[in-house]
Amino acid sequence: MDLSRPVAPDPYTQLPPVGSFTVTSEDVADGQTIAEPFTGAKDISPQLSWAGFPASTRSFVVTCFDPDAPRPGGFWHWTVLNLPAATTSLPRDAGAPNGSALPDGTLQTVNDGGTVGYTGAYPPRGDRVHRYFFAVHALDVDRLDVQPAATPAAIALAALPHTIARAVIVPVFQR
Repeated sequence: MDLSRPVAPDPYTQLPPVGSFTVTSEDVADGQTIAEPFTGAKDISPQLSWAGFPASTRSFVVTCFDPDAPRPGGFWHWTVLNLPAATTSLPRDAGAPNGSALPDGTLQTVNDGGTVGYTGAYPPRGDRVHRYFFAVHALDVDRLDVQPAATPAAIALAALPHTIARAVIVPVFQR
């Protein structure tokens, strides 16, 4: 474990408070080690389901963020936006680069690894245990007006004033 860097704070406790709801997964769980298919070895996004979000929700953004990455600003592994409010789950491998398992009109952006879609957990060998914040953000707008080339951080900033509730599940991984 690398003790030379301070542990990054939970990124969502640093933001204005919003409501909460529940996100679950058949593939990952809070505090549990991410299985190999969902790491950088295979880059398969885990299945996610959510419930209990506000009735006023008009769309969702789904993200996966590693605040423990040894680089300023952490590492964004996945960003999916403009998910319709009727969407309550994403199947395993919805983060494939072709986006074929995503609802029509959904946009999947380039992750911090430079590829479209989901890139799995793959911290530096010997580094501390990394946390992977899979978050579902309930928004009060039908869609975010961002360019397809927008960075995940820019999308997070665009979503912030429209986020009315958030659900988070945080598995971990270390190599």
